[in-house]
Amino acid sequence: MARAMAVTALSHVYPLGSRINEAGRLEVGGCDVVRLADEYGTPAYVVAEDDLRARARNFRAALSTHHGESGEVLFASKAFPCTAAYRVFAEEGLSCDVATGGELALALRGGFPPARIYLHGNAKSPAELREAVAAGVGTIVVDNFDDLDNLAEAVPAGATQRVMLRVRPGVKPSTHDFISTGQVDSKFGLGLDDARAAIDRLRASDRLQLAGLHMHIGSQIFELASFRKAVEAIAHLGDFPAYNLGGGLGVAYTAQDEPPAIDAYVEAKATAVREILGADKHLAIEPGRALVANAGVTLYRVMTVKRDLSTYVSVDGGMSDNLRPMLYGAVYEAAIADRLSPGGELCHVAGKHCESSDVIVRDAHLHDPRPGDVLVTPATGAYGHAMANNYNGVPRPPVIFCRDGESRVVVRRETYEDLAARDLV
Repeated sequence: MARAMAVTALSHVYPLGSRINEAGRLEVGGCDVVRLADEYGTPAYVVAEDDLRARARNFRAALSTHHGESGEVLFASKAFPCTAAYRVFAEEGLSCDVATGGELALALRGGFPPARIYLHGNAKSPAELREAVAAGVGTIVVDNFDDLDNLAEAVPAGATQRVMLRVRPGVKPSTHDFISTGQVDSKFGLGLDDARAAIDRLRASDRLQLAGLHMHIGSQIFELASFRKAVEAIAHLGDFPAYNLGGGLGVAYTAQDEPPAIDAYVEAKATAVREILGADKHLAIEPGRALVANAGVTLYRVMTVKRDLSTYVSVDGGMSDNLRPMLYGAVYEAAIADRLSPGGELCHVAGKHCESSDVIVRDAHLHDPRPGDVLVTPATGAYGHAMANNYNGVPRPPVIFCRDGESRVVVRRETYEDLAARDLV
């Protein structure tokens, strides 16, 4: 009975299909995470492949239901720029957006047809624009006037490039300032007055074909009314065949988080477009975090337990594999992988780096933490691998995909030799 209660209590922040197995250990994608830690080492990013596929299908089904067939779901790949993830989402029929030449290279390597790729970025280099045009990228999102000029030069005479114009609707949702992008003062896109001038210039170009408008008001959004306000704001810029409303759907990082359902989120956007802009518009949406965050967990090994004024449980990773808590106070859960029932000792999960801010989870409740334990933090599928770094000379972790009880390494662990691979002396 106790084990059944523990299974019921497993938080929805864990990947779909996760469970506590008969040995009392967490399973992700049918794989015992303690065994994964023993086999592959720690830290390690573990991703449930079926979770990625299920969420992709849910987004596509919701868009088809609420907007018919004139819609497009893009994987906002900055959340998880991993070749294996690109391949999964390409197989699931998604398009994708990239923000740099490096992400473009990974998307192509992962199997995305160039026509289904959108290139973003507020500071695209002329080289990146030339690379995108040469690759046949379907849509390039123009962010500013310099972008417009540089792209026009990158397109060969006699050719045309489909573009969208990124605009700022002047809407700030209830989210952290660091991930809010649609307010009046932002580095992204053009304000509504400048957007009108850019639209005129694009329409006059013989090389740039203006398909429509793009906007993205921010990330980790729980209240859906902001999307309608943003659509109302850009409606005054004219009538276009296509609109890309970006991403933004929040995800659950803790058991207390209850983000909107995928269907409700898509319905809110599709309804706003239909009622304000017209039912005949091509609608693109760009989930990133909402596709991948809860599909992944990070595994650590506990190194030390220090009981003083506070109890610090220090692990073999930290801000080199999850920078978000240090960057803007992102909150996560943590648990000992074979003792996941509610309750336990109040602890701070600290990283190994030489910074006081290197605390992964504050005020976590852990059952009898001790050196050698495998500790898990869920909801790290987004921006963990993407922001991984080599601070203190720490090699970046591997990415392990799990499905039906089988595991495979899709990104290997870095070595000390990798750290010096670019050195010329």
